[in-house]
Amino acid sequence: MNHFTQIAQALEARGLDAMLLTGEANRFYASGFHSAGTDGVALVTRSHHYYFTDARYTEAVGRCVRDAELRESKPGRGYTVLVQEVVSQENLHRVGFEDAYMTVQDCARYRKALSCELVPATDLLTDLRRVKDAEELDSMVQAQRIAERALEEILPEIRPGVTERELAAKLQYLMLHFGAEDKSFDPIVVSGPNGSLPHGVPSSREIRSGEFVTMDFGCVYHGYCSDMTRTVAVGSVTDEMRTVYETVLAAQKAGIAAARAGVTGREVDGAARKVIQEAGYGPYFGHGFGHGVGVEIHESPSASSANDQPLPEGAVISAEPGIYLPGKLGVRIEDVILIQPKGCKNLTLAPKDLLIL
Repeated sequence: MNHFTQIAQALEARGLDAMLLTGEANRFYASGFHSAGTDGVALVTRSHHYYFTDARYTEAVGRCVRDAELRESKPGRGYTVLVQEVVSQENLHRVGFEDAYMTVQDCARYRKALSCELVPATDLLTDLRRVKDAEELDSMVQAQRIAERALEEILPEIRPGVTERELAAKLQYLMLHFGAEDKSFDPIVVSGPNGSLPHGVPSSREIRSGEFVTMDFGCVYHGYCSDMTRTVAVGSVTDEMRTVYETVLAAQKAGIAAARAGVTGREVDGAARKVIQEAGYGPYFGHGFGHGVGVEIHESPSASSANDQPLPEGAVISAEPGIYLPGKLGVRIEDVILIQPKGCKNLTLAPKDLLIL
């Protein structure tokens, strides 16, 4: 799976002769080959596609990358030299680059080495990546199923005396065990008063009876991410805990019901936020309803109060409202949904009614 052709087709409308891809995520999106950090460069012109790498990856790139010419860097003939060779060969004048990813230092280095104009063009890739094709969706669904299997396996492990860190470690192991390539991000496992930290770091705190445990986790399959959050109770719940949980669940359902192509991210966020505000918990929902998911765990488009742009058909976003009572408890419930013309499809199958273990 690669997207060289789609990138090439988008160049003319932006007045570009080529697109230079140095960032890890967009380089993978273009080529279908993953290498860490700055280990590789892709260059897409209107008529040709190139992938530059070094001897560590040459064989792997040759096995994986299709529809692109492979060129190997060597001492004294690094990536800037290889790119300049193509610039001269194809008489390129305007080359887009990832201004949101490239460092100032690297940008200066490329500007000095290349005999063309470098044009900020991160949005070209951002716009393309907003809409998922069938292969991308299949990878994301598979990643989600792996995460859900891990959830099923971890539930019997959640009991008093087990630490947040132990659960987080087990989740990572289970996702890899069931076929994931990597985790989407470091799992968030927080319990009791730590639950009020939306991005809390798993600690040595032991789970206790009568409190919530929130688990936010996901994995990577064929380069694409999953993301989900489930909050469960241990032993028993108070009336307040049940009220908070049911409010978050109602808010999530309201946001999902509002999500469809053409509706703005702000409107989707507002549908969920209204439920939480009317329940009296408005000040305790401080983040957006959702974010785009794909090659990266956070990408465009978002379903937040800051996004007044319509959501496109084919986008995949998270649906994750929460309520966080400082120093007391927190609840977040998260699915991922596919935006469609008349609504959305929930890609998450895991149950989300209040579960008391």
